[in-house]
Amino acid sequence: MSSVAKKGWNLYMIQLQHHPLRTKAITAGVLSGISDSVAQKMSGIQRLQLRRLVLKVLFGVAYLGPFGHFLHKLLDSIFKGKRDSKTVAKKVLLEQLTSSPWNNMLFFLYYGLIVEKRSWPQVKSKIAKEYPSVQMTSWMGAVSKPPSKEYDFD
Repeated sequence: MSSVAKKGWNLYMIQLQHHPLRTKAITAGVLSGISDSVAQKMSGIQRLQLRRLVLKVLFGVAYLGPFGHFLHKLLDSIFKGKRDSKTVAKKVLLEQLTSSPWNNMLFFLYYGLIVEKRSWPQVKSKIAKEYPSVQMTSWMGAVSKPPSKEYDFD
C-alpha cells in the first residue's frame, strides 16, 4: 500500500477509535453517495440526479451508519467480544436473519416513498413483486463471501 493511502487509512482508524458513531455515519453516507452515483451512471442516467443522491447520502448518514454501529455493539455484547471464526459465523447468521430483511424492507419504503415520491399502493406493489428476490440475493451474497476477521494493508 502506498504511504499516502496507508497514512489516510491510519488517520481513518484513529477517527474510528475516537469517534466511532460519527465516523461510521460519515463513512456510510460517503459510500451511499458513491454507490448511487455509480448506479445512476450504470443505469444510463445522463445527468446526475442530485436530489436522489443527497437523499441516499442522508439515508447512509442518518440510518445505515448508526444502525450498523449499534447493531455490532449489540452483537459484541451478545457474544461477549469473542472473535473466533465460529463466533463470527454466528454473528453473520444472526445479522442476516434479523437486520438484513429489516434493512432491505426499510430501504424499499424509504426509496419508494421519499426518493421516488411514489404512493403507498405503488410502493406496496413493488415490495410484493421485488422484495423476495432482493432479500434472497442479499442472503446469497452473504453465503458466498464469508467475512474475514481483519484486513491486512501491509
